Amino acid sequence: MFKQLVRYGELTIIDHDGRHYRFGHTSTRHDEPRASWRLTKPGVVAHILANPLMNLGESYLDGRWDVAEGSLHDLLSILRTNLETAVTANSTRALLSKAAGQLLQSWNGIRASYRNISHHYDLDEALFRACLDEDMHYSCAYYSRPDMTLDQAQRAKCDLIAAKLCLESGQHVLDIGCGWGSLPIALAERFGVRVTGLTLSREQLRTARARIRGAGLEKLIDIHQMDYREHSGRYDRVVSVGMFEHVGKRNHTTFMRKVSDCLTSDGIALLHTIGSRLPPEPVNPWIRRHIFPGGYLPSLSEVAQAVEKSGLNTTDIEIWRQHYALTLSAWNANFQRHRVRFARERGERFCRMWEFYLVISQTAFEAGITTVQHWQLARHHLAVPTTRHYLLGASSAPALTQQPPARADSLRPASAGSGDSARRPATRAADPE
Repeated sequence: MFKQLVRYGELTIIDHDGRHYRFGHTSTRHDEPRASWRLTKPGVVAHILANPLMNLGESYLDGRWDVAEGSLHDLLSILRTNLETAVTANSTRALLSKAAGQLLQSWNGIRASYRNISHHYDLDEALFRACLDEDMHYSCAYYSRPDMTLDQAQRAKCDLIAAKLCLESGQHVLDIGCGWGSLPIALAERFGVRVTGLTLSREQLRTARARIRGAGLEKLIDIHQMDYREHSGRYDRVVSVGMFEHVGKRNHTTFMRKVSDCLTSDGIALLHTIGSRLPPEPVNPWIRRHIFPGGYLPSLSEVAQAVEKSGLNTTDIEIWRQHYALTLSAWNANFQRHRVRFARERGERFCRMWEFYLVISQTAFEAGITTVQHWQLARHHLAVPTTRHYLLGASSAPALTQQPPARADSLRPASAGSGDSARRPATRAADPE
């Protein structure tokens, strides 16, 4: 099988008896990966092939294989590129009903959502601080220039989101899934808006509130531990970054209708979510078991259907391709610098789980299996400018001198601004309680 399928890169397998088997091109180009896969126990390959989407990661956690030469990224790139389609077609996943699998993955009631989020986001804060940028953004950065640092790329992401929201000082923004307060702090500091943030994680709530106090932004930012379905209010802008993946397929329309209900008549929303380039299918079972229980990556068609049922207008869609691969690579590099400490504190198995998660996710973006979807949504279809010129320079100008884009009043019909206009005084925004 390996002899037939390995065409990209060079793979050497070292079995438990020390025998070497080489596959692929011995004259591999310099830009193709080389890796030596050391199997430490007998029967490892057969075990993996029985259910590759689950057992490849499980056997790595158990120490049943390792990388002798090259990196974990090199090995997983070779395996994903050459073998994934052929091998998973015969895996146990193919024996399951796809429709039933999607139903089971999307039963995210409010209690289940709190429990699922706690599983991942209530991990030790020190772990995330070690991996992430200095502002603790746990979502895809935007590398508008290839030479950007992680910190610069995360600030560029915030600036681009702000530009797509057409922010004005004094507006009230709802951030659904606000994490450790990173985006609310960036928007309040640089654009003078008020932000109400929602998170399900008690650790994120604690850290976000502490960071807000440290920045002296208590009058502009208010964070709550609350599910989006438990919240009510009306806002000039709604943003959600990296949270829609946790909503679940059954709740896509519920989420979009909540966004619509929370917007003023000329309000604008920005949805930033990881999505699948492929037709709808279940999430990788290893990721669901160890990293994101209840997670589901929507296809473009699924998001579009939810938007259509919500009454919102899609005013722009952008697909980010390699940006998350670069982000995950930077997170893993940061983690590796602290790996010895986390192995001592949390054990080798935990470190293997964390690095496998980062690298297997990176290779998914590199292969184009997953992307980041940017959906700009509005209650009125002329709430934003009719061209993208207002976005020019938004993600590359120095963050502290970036100015909010001009509003699209000249493009909006007179009737669109009537009623609960976004130009109302800040005190008119709804009480988040």
